[in-house]
Amino acid sequence: KRMRQKIQKLLDEKINPSVAAHGGQINVVDYVNRVVYISMNGGCQGCASSKATLKGGVEQAIFGAFPKVREILDVTDHESGLNPYYLG
Repeated sequence: KRMRQKIQKLLDEKINPSVAAHGGQINVVDYVNRVVYISMNGGCQGCASSKATLKGGVEQAIFGAFPKVREILDVTDHESGLNPYYLG
C-alpha cells in the first residue's frame, strides 16, 4: 500500500497537473508484484494521445523514480470514455 501511495504522489506532482489541462487524471489502481496498474480518467479516457502520455510521461516518471517497478499496465476502459480530449 505504501508503494502505491508513493507512486500516486509522484503522478499527482509530476503528471496530473499536465493532464488536468485536458480534463484528465491518472490514478494508481493497484501495485502487485512490482507491477503498477493505472487508470486514466476524464479527458484521458478514450483520448487518442493516451498511449503517448502513458509511454512518454507516465512510464518514464515511474520507472525513473522507482527502479523496482517491473511493468506498468493501463487498465482503463478507453472504449467507454464519455468526454475524451482530442487534439484537432
